[in-house]
Amino acid sequence: AVPHTPLRMSSGLGGLNKSPHGVVVGLCQLQLPVIETKDQLDAQVDRVCALVGKARRGSTSMDLVVFPEYMLHGLSMDVCDEIMCERDGPIVARLRAACVQHKIWGCFSIMERNPAAPESPFNSGLIFDADGNEVLYYRKLHPWVPVEPWAPGDLGVPVVDGPNGCKLALIICHDGMFPEMARECAYKGAEIMLRTAGYTAPIRDSWVFTNQANAFQNLMCTASVCMSGSDGTFDSMGEGMFCNFDGGIITRGGGRPDEIITCELRPDLVREARLGWGVENNIYQLGHRAYVAVQGGARDCPYTFMHDLVAGKYRLPWEGQVKHTDGRSCGFPPPV
Repeated sequence: AVPHTPLRMSSGLGGLNKSPHGVVVGLCQLQLPVIETKDQLDAQVDRVCALVGKARRGSTSMDLVVFPEYMLHGLSMDVCDEIMCERDGPIVARLRAACVQHKIWGCFSIMERNPAAPESPFNSGLIFDADGNEVLYYRKLHPWVPVEPWAPGDLGVPVVDGPNGCKLALIICHDGMFPEMARECAYKGAEIMLRTAGYTAPIRDSWVFTNQANAFQNLMCTASVCMSGSDGTFDSMGEGMFCNFDGGIITRGGGRPDEIITCELRPDLVREARLGWGVENNIYQLGHRAYVAVQGGARDCPYTFMHDLVAGKYRLPWEGQVKHTDGRSCGFPPPV
């Protein structure tokens, strides 16, 4: 029998022709800011809230607008308490209010105070629904070492009910370079995985192929966006992109700051593929190896690195020769 293949997803002309099962997402390629003071932080919150309004005015069908990592912080890696935020603080309250005002879901990035280690804040993401309810709260698991000083996330990878009944997850920037992150999202049911980032131009190629691979390997749509433009030192690349569950790029932006790239995603077709695909149904086949030869497939775990990681014994053959094992090369003192 010929393996069942569902219809390929289109962008719905960026959501202009929304289907009953579609989820229209906007990826905001936010202009990279310079944030050094509380006043600059407050002004940047105003900019983001204004762009939430732009998203709604530009697309009455949009369900969710997504802003990049570092949207309120820029790329300075400054851990000054004055520009840190709190999950239940006044800065986040303004972002929540913007979602209510414009009747739209919003995904936002904050650098979150860490009372246990003030010198190592968390790099956190929040999603609010159109009524202002917090539906997702995530702390970045894999800071971009040795460049970033953030504490490792400690909340796991949440998957939540998103707009129009989709299953939604969020990872942040460097997280997406680890295939285990996308696999975790999909394993917990995510049909759409958001990836927000501050990446600069040298990462462009790996940004593209990891977004595609994360989609294909998990039969999952990915929606990913970076900061855009220059802050006078760094050049972020924008590169908002949507990938279909077969790994193909549906829609891709460029580098124009503050442009909102839109696309209709179809979680119903993700569900159809996960149930109906035989060939390359990799998220299922990982746990059911060789099911043609073995009833139900082999269910053991043959991967040494998985066993070692769980046992706290993860160690590479070249572990002792790795040169960068703390942040000193980027000006950070060794952790204590």
